[in-house]
Amino acid sequence: MAHFSTPEAPRFSVEVYQNEYLPEGGREVNAIITVTSAGGGATAGRPVPAPAHAGYEDAPGAYDSAPGRGGGSPRAAVVIMVDCSGSMDYPPTKMRHARDATAAAIDTVRDGVAFSVVAGTHKAVEVFPGNGQLAIADPLTRAQAKEALRGLSPGGGTAIGTWLLQADLLLGSADAAIRHGILLTDGRNEHEEPQRLRTVLDACAGRFTCDARGVGTDWEVEEVTGIAAALLGTADIVADPAGLAADFTRMMETAMGKEIADVSLRLWTPKGAEVAYVKQVAPTVEDLTARRVEAGPRAGDYPTGSWGDESRDYHLCVRVPAAEVGQEMLAARVSLVQPVPDGVGSPPSALAQGLVRAMWTDDLAVSTAMNPQVAHYTGQAELAQAIKQGMNARKSGDAEQATAKLGRAVQLAATSGNEDTAKLLAKVVDVLDVAAGTVRLKAKVAEADEMTLETRSTKTVRVKK
Repeated sequence: MAHFSTPEAPRFSVEVYQNEYLPEGGREVNAIITVTSAGGGATAGRPVPAPAHAGYEDAPGAYDSAPGRGGGSPRAAVVIMVDCSGSMDYPPTKMRHARDATAAAIDTVRDGVAFSVVAGTHKAVEVFPGNGQLAIADPLTRAQAKEALRGLSPGGGTAIGTWLLQADLLLGSADAAIRHGILLTDGRNEHEEPQRLRTVLDACAGRFTCDARGVGTDWEVEEVTGIAAALLGTADIVADPAGLAADFTRMMETAMGKEIADVSLRLWTPKGAEVAYVKQVAPTVEDLTARRVEAGPRAGDYPTGSWGDESRDYHLCVRVPAAEVGQEMLAARVSLVQPVPDGVGSPPSALAQGLVRAMWTDDLAVSTAMNPQVAHYTGQAELAQAIKQGMNARKSGDAEQATAKLGRAVQLAATSGNEDTAKLLAKVVDVLDVAAGTVRLKAKVAEADEMTLETRSTKTVRVKK
């Protein structure tokens, strides 16, 4: 384990868990990489307030990004996108809860953070502060923003790509280190082509992170989880609109705790070796393999987004050239890197580093032993996949396949200690034998229970130490 630090930033550490022994001729090396950031320096993970003279325009607190106007920049910026389509009027209390939740999130924005509120329908309307501006949070601007929420009313369609493009425009104007969005929808993205949303997500990836929430049960799970996956945020369901305020508060508290942005997992592999896959496996399963950006000879970067005080696990699989007993090699060098601010052409700064090794042996007992962390997360990834396949089979009417896959999911949830997922599965199937994975599909399942299982299927538990 090695760690480094940067001024007023969290200290990162990398731990590698693996069985480095391979049988003669073995080629596949698996390792769990635990990345931890802790200690926000002088700010303890809180954004640094902007200077008092940072650009203010006609509206008090508005952030002015024009050069030479005040000279201050916020360290963090956040845009809240609230669904105001016509369906938010059914029931009428849904819109009220959305306003209350947005107000709670605004109250959680810390002084000095740039922020904006966007009303989303078939278009994106800036509710506060308006005119393409972001406001700098202080008691006055928070009060003004909450007053502006009175103007939120349901009506119109749903075009989520348009909302995200507006958020990108606003966040880009802030020149902030931490750029984050919070998106709430209650319906399907019916007023733009699916390809447009995918194109927008590709364009926004790496520019800001975004948490996505679906309220009620009329939205599309794959749309909401797809937004969060593409923009390295979280996704969840809030089946009862009354729970929105608490959820928005938690999301904003987490966003306010982010201290360092645009961190990438850099993997260097020796000649003849190749990366088979890279997956985040805790706190959720997310395949990062296809997001590789080449970073020099035999090196590639995988984006991880913004960090506060937290820990995440990644599963790395590398294929190395086969070798004979007694030989050993470095299979991969793992680094956490971040671009140097204003360092055009400069190499990114290294935040932490770890090594993945390979050693060939003729001791079968040693080479076939699976590292506990690797075994655990292999099971967690299989659990997420089994739930997805089982629920898809259930929807298509393939009861036999659904029963088999969801039974396997019950078994995996139990063996890994994933109690939350086990409880969600028990609302979809009757569990007859946990150890054997024997289940019976429930005849009637509440739509909210079904969507909750699907949305939270990738949430994992860590290895018990």
